[in-house]
Amino acid sequence: MFYKILTKFLDLCSECVYILSLLAHSTKIPHVSSSDRLIVDGLKKEGAYVTSLTELGLLSTPNLLQAAKKSLEIMAAASTEPSVQVEPQICTVTNLLEFSQWGLEDRLLQIAENHIGLPVKFQGVHLRRDFPSIEQCGIQRWHWDIEDRRVVKIIVYLNDVDEKTGPFEYISKSLTSRWSWQGWKINHIAKRPAMFGIADEELTPIIPTSAWKKCSGLAGTVIFVDAANVLHHGTLRSEERSALFFVYTAASPKRPAECTQYSDQTYPNLDRLVADSVPKPAYADL
Repeated sequence: MFYKILTKFLDLCSECVYILSLLAHSTKIPHVSSSDRLIVDGLKKEGAYVTSLTELGLLSTPNLLQAAKKSLEIMAAASTEPSVQVEPQICTVTNLLEFSQWGLEDRLLQIAENHIGLPVKFQGVHLRRDFPSIEQCGIQRWHWDIEDRRVVKIIVYLNDVDEKTGPFEYISKSLTSRWSWQGWKINHIAKRPAMFGIADEELTPIIPTSAWKKCSGLAGTVIFVDAANVLHHGTLRSEERSALFFVYTAASPKRPAECTQYSDQTYPNLDRLVADSVPKPAYADL
C-alpha cells in the first residue's frame, strides 16, 4: 500500500514538473510557416496529418529515397520470410547519414517542438517491411505508444498503400479523450495484463468503424501522428508494405528506456544484416 501511494505521489510530482516545463518553454517555441502550421494544428486537434514528400519539398528527400531503396534490397536479400508472417522485418537505420539528415531537418524538428511543447530529440528511424498477415495481433491491435507524453512519429510510405498493403489507421483523439466514456472504456480494455492492445471487434461497440480513418496513399505519402495520444494500429494486408518510421520525443522523455530501440541493437542495422547473411566457412565454428 505504501509503495502504491509513493508511486502515485511521485507520478503527480512528475506531472506538475512537466506542466511547469511546458509553461516555461511556451515563449521559446520556434515559428513555423503557414503550411507547417497546418501540420501542427492537425496534430493538436486531430492527432494526425497526412501530406507527401513532394508537398514537404525537403532538399534531403532524394538522398533519403535512394538510401531507402538500397536498404530494402539488402533487407530482402537477408530475409527468409514465409508467405504469411506476423512480425515485420525491422532495421534500425539511424546511423546512416541519408536517414538522419532527413530526420534532423530544421522544419521537422520545429514541427515536432511546436506540438510537443518542449525542446525535442530525434530518437531515430526504423525501416520496416510488413508482410501479408491473416490474424490481428501485436501492433496490428489498437494501441497508444508509451515513449513519452507526446510522441511525434513521421511515417513515410515507400510503396503505394491501399487495402491490400494495409494502411495505417487511427481514430481522432477527440473521440477517445481520457475524460470521456469512450476513452475510459478503451483504457480499461487496454490495461489488461494478458493481452496487448485492442482487437477490432472489441473497439467497434465503442467507436463505430465509420470513425476509423485509414491513411491510404501513393508512395511518398507522409503521415505525422502523435502516437502517444492517438489510438492507432496497422491493418491486415495481403501484400507487402515498406515504410520509414521517424520518432521524436521531448529531450527528456517520460520513459527513456522505451526510446533506446531506435539506436541500440534491439533491431539489426544494415551491417549486421549483411554480416549475418554471409555464409560462414565450414570450419568457422570449430
